[in-house]
Amino acid sequence: MRAHSSALTRGLALAAGLTLALAACNSNGGGGGGSHKPSSSGLSSCSTQGKANTCNAGATKAGGSFTYTLEKNIQQWLVQDSNGNTFENGEAISVVLPQVYVPQPDFSVQLNTDLVTSATQTSTSPQTIVYKINPKASWNDGTPINADDFIYYWRTNNGKDCPPPPASDSTQTKGCLPQSTAGYDRIKSVTGSDGGKTVTVVLNKPFADWKQLFGAGYPLYPAHVAEKLSGAKVGDAAHMTGTQMTQGWQYFGKTPPSKYATAGPYKLQDWTDNDHATFVPDPKWWGAHKPSLQRLIFKVITDATQEPTALRNNEVQGIYPQPEVDLVNQIKAIPNVTYTIGAGLTWEHFDLNLHNPALGKYLPLRKAIFTAISIKDIMSKTVGQFDPNVKPLGNHNYMPVQSSYQDVVTGTGQGSGDVAKAKQYLTDAKFTGVGTALKTPDGKAVGPFNCRYTTGNQIRQSECQILQSALASLGIKVTIKPIGAADLGTVLTGHQYDIIVFAWVGSPFPGANAQQNWVTGGGGNYGGYSNKEVDKLVNEAVGELDPTKAASLLNQADALMAKDAYVLPLYQKPTFLAVQTRWVNMRDNATNVGPPYNIAEWGLKK
Repeated sequence: MRAHSSALTRGLALAAGLTLALAACNSNGGGGGGSHKPSSSGLSSCSTQGKANTCNAGATKAGGSFTYTLEKNIQQWLVQDSNGNTFENGEAISVVLPQVYVPQPDFSVQLNTDLVTSATQTSTSPQTIVYKINPKASWNDGTPINADDFIYYWRTNNGKDCPPPPASDSTQTKGCLPQSTAGYDRIKSVTGSDGGKTVTVVLNKPFADWKQLFGAGYPLYPAHVAEKLSGAKVGDAAHMTGTQMTQGWQYFGKTPPSKYATAGPYKLQDWTDNDHATFVPDPKWWGAHKPSLQRLIFKVITDATQEPTALRNNEVQGIYPQPEVDLVNQIKAIPNVTYTIGAGLTWEHFDLNLHNPALGKYLPLRKAIFTAISIKDIMSKTVGQFDPNVKPLGNHNYMPVQSSYQDVVTGTGQGSGDVAKAKQYLTDAKFTGVGTALKTPDGKAVGPFNCRYTTGNQIRQSECQILQSALASLGIKVTIKPIGAADLGTVLTGHQYDIIVFAWVGSPFPGANAQQNWVTGGGGNYGGYSNKEVDKLVNEAVGELDPTKAASLLNQADALMAKDAYVLPLYQKPTFLAVQTRWVNMRDNATNVGPPYNIAEWGLKK
């Protein structure tokens, strides 16, 4: 999953077997215009069943400059890295780099035939995937995209060939730190044939979410660039050393893609730190859709309250902020703007840092904290003010719109706001000072804890304030400490929090997401959670090709995790896209890839 700037998130994805029930992806829709009333065109139709992938569609004409907002600065350009795995980074890099499968607005995944003409599972024993690379596919320096790029991807993301930085390397400048090794750690070999244009992947163990490999929001990077700068033989990623791969890994993290070969409908022309990225059509692009825009700009606006003003003043033409009641009402009042409120694979949650001695040691303390919190109170004071359909989530892997969804949290009492029950957990566990100044059974003070959220996010600030009040009733002091909009990844990977609220932006692959976030040592398991039975069930689910069995295994693991009180799901997070009506083919994609999933099609209405 990928972390949102208003949150953080990685890829929740479903593959061959784990298909989602494609219920309406938008909970509410609205359109703007002179009358400010919903219309049947534009983004308002996205809430209609079966229209998620085609709403706001239209022919385009050449020209125009479109500016789209990013809610955080880009400080790390390698989205495969744990520190670069943020939603906004993923949006920006997807404009210039290719991927095999792309999540769609209806939560399905679609083969990117600009990159590969086919991706076929030719055997299940051993599981074998064969990719046929488009003969036209090449990096814009003229180097063909071939098997070497797939081999480099695999070896830097499998957690073995390019080992992670040692614990002593606080700057994480040695080794590779992939956001997830899911699937790549199961691959036995990646080989090329037909001049490198056919790629055969053989797995040691089955991987249900194989369509997530080499894409689904995490694109290919040019192997030949990494090889040249590290002194490795070009075209021989199979024999790069860990040190050589580290050099490439660090380079792609620090370097804007205007400095190296890319392969997308646009190329990055200019990056001004903490301000904007300017993209222009790449004349070397071979794909089916030629961009019609003259220029595409991603503008960094970290204060969401400024986005409606920017849209009204035509400083930007499209925004994708976390919806808040005042923001939504402002957009409704802007003429010639179409908008939609969606419900996708993004979910809000409180996380506990189990590296904190008290939180890691005492399960009754964690249960008490989560039980004292009232999710209904949180929703009524935040997102419920503009989205009456929002409900408590109750699951860590599935959304209510997915057929495999089960509520595994409500029965535990967590999120109920039952302070008396929370106090009883503590009293039974021999804590003292319950309700006044809480101490552990061995007499140590509990807290003060910090609650962290991203700066400028009023909803998350309110959520921390509600948490602060709930925990005060248990005798726990909480200080609220905002995080700079660009620093969420650093805070998470550095365990610089006690309690944190953010959101995962999921892909359609729940098994791989679970392996990343909940398995011991997973790339997204920032809080240090470990349960051997959960590890076993998740790993079985990841390798189970029967979707029904896989979902059952994940829900069993989820029920155990809920009892361990590590992460408290709050609600399926609403998304909000607003675009001027003179532009077409922009639509809400409430997965980890966001609206730019079809960036080549954006343009002025013809």
